[in-house]
Amino acid sequence: MASDLRDRLRAGFRWTDPGPDTDLLVSDRSGWWRDPFVLDGLGPGLAALFPDATPTVVVSPEVTGFLVGPLVARALGVGFVEAYRAGARLPIAEPMTWAEVPTDHRGDGQRLGVRTRLIDRSDRVLLVDDWAATGAQARGLGALVAALGATLIGTAVIVDECHPAVAAELGIRGLLTGDDLS
Repeated sequence: MASDLRDRLRAGFRWTDPGPDTDLLVSDRSGWWRDPFVLDGLGPGLAALFPDATPTVVVSPEVTGFLVGPLVARALGVGFVEAYRAGARLPIAEPMTWAEVPTDHRGDGQRLGVRTRLIDRSDRVLLVDDWAATGAQARGLGALVAALGATLIGTAVIVDECHPAVAAELGIRGLLTGDDLS
């Protein structure tokens, strides 16, 4: 099933040209969400990247992480915790723990936060996201998990574009690499 899932991920992905004002291509992952085979296989596929791990919770950053994280949590039979971006909406009306995220692939810094009451020292956390380009979000969320006293298992992503040394340092594993989508 893993190779079938990878094939469907490659087939459902495309690079798009946003127009003449930029020389960058934009990733279009909408084909993934439209494909029921991909939706059915993503949770188990990402969970299988850490076969010997025993997480108690999955944590994912918004926006796309809110789609992927619950699929993995369900496959593992564990709970899910959202990591929100600071300033993206009205404040959450309960205590939050925040972490600075180093500059990402766009050159932007950000803060990510979780509801403090949802993660504690007994938790074993698997981070899940759709894409890791620099590892910045994994690094920031790893610091947040450590600040709460929980244990970080690693980070499962659909696409891992990180430098191999960064991926190894941060425990990032992906179903695909950036080269798979060239």
